[in-house]
Amino acid sequence: MNWANGFSAAYYAAIIDPRTWTETSRLEIVDGNVKRESSDLRDSADFTAVEYDGAERWVRLYLEAKQAGDKVRTPLFTGLTASPTRNIDGNLSTSRVDCYSVLKPCADVLTQRGYYIPAALPLNNAVRRLLDTTPAPVEIEGDMPALESALISEDGETALSLVTKIIKAIDWTIQTTGDGTIHIRPRTTGYVARFDAVDNDMIEPEITYTRDWYSLPNVFRAVSEDTAAVARDESTSSPLSIPNRGREIWAEEDSVDLAENESLAAFALRKLKELQNAATKISYNRRYDPDILPGDSVYLHYPNQGIDGAFTVSSQSITLDFGATTAEEVKTEGATNDEEDESDE
Repeated sequence: MNWANGFSAAYYAAIIDPRTWTETSRLEIVDGNVKRESSDLRDSADFTAVEYDGAERWVRLYLEAKQAGDKVRTPLFTGLTASPTRNIDGNLSTSRVDCYSVLKPCADVLTQRGYYIPAALPLNNAVRRLLDTTPAPVEIEGDMPALESALISEDGETALSLVTKIIKAIDWTIQTTGDGTIHIRPRTTGYVARFDAVDNDMIEPEITYTRDWYSLPNVFRAVSEDTAAVARDESTSSPLSIPNRGREIWAEEDSVDLAENESLAAFALRKLKELQNAATKISYNRRYDPDILPGDSVYLHYPNQGIDGAFTVSSQSITLDFGATTAEEVKTEGATNDEEDESDE
């Protein structure tokens, strides 16, 4: 099916047996919404059902799309239901059901005090152990690299928060797909889709473009024990600099992790540059495409609107309407200062 073209849509929910991860029965739904993000639990959903018994169940929401005689069934979300809200209108009774991600069981389990992930050891088995409280399948693409330094569980640490720290430390990504599979893989540099006003115009005309640099710092202080280093943006070509803004905006970090052969002053300068990368955000509605998830990169080529480049999908909201309208937000990082800043200790 060519998802760039129009299609008609119908939806239903299926009850899932957590032991076999297969469907046991069908549940008719009236409407709903699926939300996907690149952080926290990754996804959630809600739907309205005519008949629902209120028990906690694993469910999967399906889209049935039809296009010129072609019919495709694709899963939009799999997760765990919460307590429904029952609405009664005369003889008609419906239930509004909220659903949690397949990662929710991992967020409900605390790690043991003192639990740690050692450095210099393969991580695949450690990550699988942390995720074993969810019945969802876990797919890890290749061998995960070892940590450079051990990760120690903190007070209130959950299995999911520790997995998130591991993923961040090795610069990999974690995604959940519509069938509930948890995918863990290296971060990729290529884009999964290209949206173009001529060749693949899936985006609706109204686009919101935002670049938020209001609170970005122009002074950064790095502290390590009794030593401190300060980096200051004094560049006349930087729109965020002290001279151009006429004021100082400070940021500080007191838990410094220096790179090999990196001085504290160099760390302060590096962090200032990183924080000065103002995030450009673009929001729009588009046609649904099952192959695009938060964390993926897409290329937007709309030169008449001044948009041409690769962006990272940060969130999606899929409405279970006639065309599975997808409200999407993408972002990229744009450097605001290309010159060397002065730093002093």
